[in-house]
Amino acid sequence: MRFQDAARDARAIVYAGIQADPLVARLAALAADATYGQRLMARAVMNGESTAPATWRVIFPTVFGPAAPDLERAEALFAASLEVAERGEQVRSQFRGAFVEALSQVLVARRTGDAAVRRERRVLFDGVASEIHPYDLTVEKAGREEAWDCKWGARGINADVLNQLDDARRHAADEERSLRVGLIVFDVRTSCAVRLSQQTAPRQGTAVVTLETLDALAGRKATPG
Repeated sequence: MRFQDAARDARAIVYAGIQADPLVARLAALAADATYGQRLMARAVMNGESTAPATWRVIFPTVFGPAAPDLERAEALFAASLEVAERGEQVRSQFRGAFVEALSQVLVARRTGDAAVRRERRVLFDGVASEIHPYDLTVEKAGREEAWDCKWGARGINADVLNQLDDARRHAADEERSLRVGLIVFDVRTSCAVRLSQQTAPRQGTAVVTLETLDALAGRKATPG
């Protein structure tokens, strides 16, 4: 089992520009230490619904109320999320995807170390045709390898993604290697469970991390809820 950089096609070059936008890094840094309520608020705002800022504050009283924790972070995350929401639908969608990848990288790196975490990498196995699609996030530490796909919402979960993750896990096992595989979905557990119940692809060996359990990526106790 070995890792390889993904091919730099036209789509990848355009998307790399989105990934490098300072707004993506700012959002990831803010969300990495945010509460569950703050992350839920950020997801709602970044969905781009035409909602006045004052209304969002009413919708999330536990995030913006006088007794809410870390109000400074909440306000900064709110402002950055509004910046994403105000962009066109196609650009907004790309920013959301890049944000989930960047946030996942920050959290996983806290557990495994920065140098071990890579983006947009393929996993190759001897005698097996290589997949064109790269994994959003890999951990390339000997004996603790991981491969993750990152999704903004539960609708991103489909048979192709599940099959690819399971194939990688099985091919690693064939080489007597252990490869942890999983999905990181910036959506609530219930939505992911409903989506998964509609899939027939194998997923028994695939971890699914949702909004409620993001902190587990960093080796911290998952947020209740």
